[in-house]
Amino acid sequence: MRSDASGRALPQPYLLFLGDITEAPFAKTAFGLRDWAGGLCIGEFALAASTVTTGLPRLTPQEAYARGARALVIGVATRGGAVMPAWIPALREAMEAGLDIISGMHSRLADNRELAAAATHLGRKLIEVRTPPSNIPVATGRKRTGKRLLTVGTDCALGKKYTALALTRALRKRGIDADFRATGQTGIMISGAGIPMDAVVADFAAGAAEMLTPDAAAGHWDVVEGQGSIFHPSYSGVSLALLHGTQPDVFVLCHEVGRERILGLETFPTPTLREAIELHLILGRRTNPQIRCAGVSLNTRGLSDEQATRELANWRAELHLPVADPVRGGAEMEQLVSACLATEGLP
Repeated sequence: MRSDASGRALPQPYLLFLGDITEAPFAKTAFGLRDWAGGLCIGEFALAASTVTTGLPRLTPQEAYARGARALVIGVATRGGAVMPAWIPALREAMEAGLDIISGMHSRLADNRELAAAATHLGRKLIEVRTPPSNIPVATGRKRTGKRLLTVGTDCALGKKYTALALTRALRKRGIDADFRATGQTGIMISGAGIPMDAVVADFAAGAAEMLTPDAAAGHWDVVEGQGSIFHPSYSGVSLALLHGTQPDVFVLCHEVGRERILGLETFPTPTLREAIELHLILGRRTNPQIRCAGVSLNTRGLSDEQATRELANWRAELHLPVADPVRGGAEMEQLVSACLATEGLP
């Protein structure tokens, strides 16, 4: 059994709920669970209006329960984390089929009278993953032992979690003591622990990042899942708190090929990669003067293998840094991992 941030066991396997979304980036929870905890995912369930699919079997809650599912996971992230009114009948249907509901939304399931009454009547659980621990301290900025790597982005929903998971796996493969540190609901569901950073009161957010990455052995690496983007007008606060609180020795910049406008706020352009690297260095030096950029994680979905290879090579030549797509892997990814470790053992 996996656990959420509070240590509660999460019922599994999962049926992934896609709601009525029509844009794949908003289904990042569903895609993250499919890709990194696929053995726990029985299938997907969506409303008729949804045009997004994870590629898993499309099942009714009754069919999923018969195949072994024991919880429906809300696999989408709406703006503001709201549970949409159109979803309520489907969520009730899932409970009637015998499934508990796991949510990483900001809106609380229990605050909906219909859902709360149905859960009580049917004996189902409404499980909120986006619940931070109690007694989070105010950040001190104190230098901590161990090594830390943070993934940051030019925008939201473009690969920070995937990059952190892939880097953690690659470091462990090399025999490095490394832990993935989840900072969002999907990462917590995948890894079984973490702190949902965007649910922490603002004054304590950097303290939560310090709490998530405590003192460690000199050779230990905490690989921290980034959140939001310093360049996103809506979510820059959580990104800066993570940057200051984790005090990363290394950061990896994440970007999606073709993403030219900020997700959900298309009047704002995404920054250039050089601009993004420079600003993270400037801001990161506040709590770690030795911070450096190891390279770029480039999301090349939608490109052919030949196109992706050319895109990675062009950016390596432009930035003079390793550039890799962690999903494609290969020699480029090995170069990025080596660059992350380049300062290991140095003061």
